[in-house]
Amino acid sequence: MQITDKKPKKPALVLLFTTKTYICDKSICLIMKPYFLVILLIISVVLTSCITNKDVVYLQDKGDGADTTLVLNELPKPYKVQVNDILSINVKALDEELVGIFNPVSSANNAGGSGASLYFNGFTVDMHGNIEFPILGEITVLGFTIDEIEDKVKTELLKQYFKETAEVFVTVKLAGLRYTVTGEVGGTGVYTLFQDRVNIIEALANAGDIMQTGDRTDILVIRQYPDGQKIHHIDLTDIKAMKSPFYFIQPNDIILVKPLKRKAIGAGQTATQTLTTIASIFSVLVSTYFLTKNL
Repeated sequence: MQITDKKPKKPALVLLFTTKTYICDKSICLIMKPYFLVILLIISVVLTSCITNKDVVYLQDKGDGADTTLVLNELPKPYKVQVNDILSINVKALDEELVGIFNPVSSANNAGGSGASLYFNGFTVDMHGNIEFPILGEITVLGFTIDEIEDKVKTELLKQYFKETAEVFVTVKLAGLRYTVTGEVGGTGVYTLFQDRVNIIEALANAGDIMQTGDRTDILVIRQYPDGQKIHHIDLTDIKAMKSPFYFIQPNDIILVKPLKRKAIGAGQTATQTLTTIASIFSVLVSTYFLTKNL
């Protein structure tokens, strides 16, 4: 008698249930697969959207062996006066009565004077590049440095008003360094600093500094020239920025800070905010899946 090993046949009901379960599981996988792909894609995008330390630190040494001492000794070129600049000109001599006509605003008022007083009492450069100075009449100052204007005014005074041997002292200054800041900063607006030299980091600090969402690697400086305005770029995360001709601002500069691309995506600025964003997205997708399944 021959004995053969045969597996017992499953009942038809069990086989049907197993097949149906397999089909359902497979259909769930097919439905869930696009959701998981979307979730993975969103997670990868959001995780790469965190703002890192390199995005917010100024003047980083990026490993090119830059000589920081040499950089710090870099000096800006002398500013040349442009149209609409306001000049404060003060003339001094031993005989104060002789120079009174040239100084309509006393030095005491100038010391604590506001931008408004300088606007009304200073010498504005007109569209032709001239200022109207008492006794001397029109003086062309467009394209001249402050030192050159001082020498020019002093020479004309000695030639037309004083004796050549007279002791005359002429001081010319810009009536404040006026500039505009806009974009991703703490406080946008027009600012005036009463300093001879201001770098772009000081100017931004005066405007509340760049926000975390601001792009420090590509700051735009819109500068005025005799033939119009030009747009320049400067990377403030690189120490080489201190060698840039746009590191020191000039009167009437417009500083524009663009937002980081991460802000446009809408991701969090910190790890906590990023994880919260991921959890919210995941929750919405799971809820959508189960609602779709039950319809």
